[in-house]
Amino acid sequence: MCFDNERESFINYSGSLFVYVCICFNVLREVIMKNLNKIIWGLLFIFIGIVVLLNSLGVMTINLFFDGWWTLFIIVPSVIGLINDDDKTGNIIGLIIGILLLLSARDILDWGLLLKLIVPLILITIGLSIIFNETIKSKISKKVNEKNDGLENIVATFANQRIKIEKKFDGSNVDAIFGTVTLDLREATLSDETIIKANAIFGNVTFKLPKNVSVELKSTPIFGSVNNSYKNDKESKKIIYIDALALFGGVDIK
Repeated sequence: MCFDNERESFINYSGSLFVYVCICFNVLREVIMKNLNKIIWGLLFIFIGIVVLLNSLGVMTINLFFDGWWTLFIIVPSVIGLINDDDKTGNIIGLIIGILLLLSARDILDWGLLLKLIVPLILITIGLSIIFNETIKSKISKKVNEKNDGLENIVATFANQRIKIEKKFDGSNVDAIFGTVTLDLREATLSDETIIKANAIFGNVTFKLPKNVSVELKSTPIFGSVNNSYKNDKESKKIIYIDALALFGGVDIK
């Protein structure tokens, strides 16, 4: 009888410990993924600092300024973007360019051949991305195209706009061209389906959303970034459809 009680206690303890470990692991994973960008850059600078320190003390000699070292400023951000960003197009293009430049700087690839390869590869990547996005996220495109007519237009050209909506809001076309737009919808009255089309061309668009909605995003970053840090309310019946293009610019959803 005593043995059975001990076994039951052990099973309960083991089960509780397993649940606790799983919770801690999920929390840690969420924290790491949320701050992955900062963690990678931090580790990179720590590594560089250690190498410089060891070189200064004469412990070892590592040449940080190898042929093509400057291409890391293209490659590293592109790799981080591949991990963090929803859409990978701009980051894939950046990674391809960075690797080709590194190979050329190391005399592995001829510069003349590089010039012949780089433009076709960029065009192919963009084309595949457009096809892939339209196929996978056709629902969002369809919703945006169906209800795009008649929506309010918000445009910032070489200017900054900060707009706070405190009334009924059905959607908008938001364009930031060499400018910035901040659209605050936290106190807006949203319909069941809200449509937003955002274009950030050498500019930045930021959306601040309320807590009781769900976001469905189609993103197309080309030498830019679309960052979605908003946590969806899975039980909400209100959906915001966002079609975002970032061309040498950025779109942030918070």
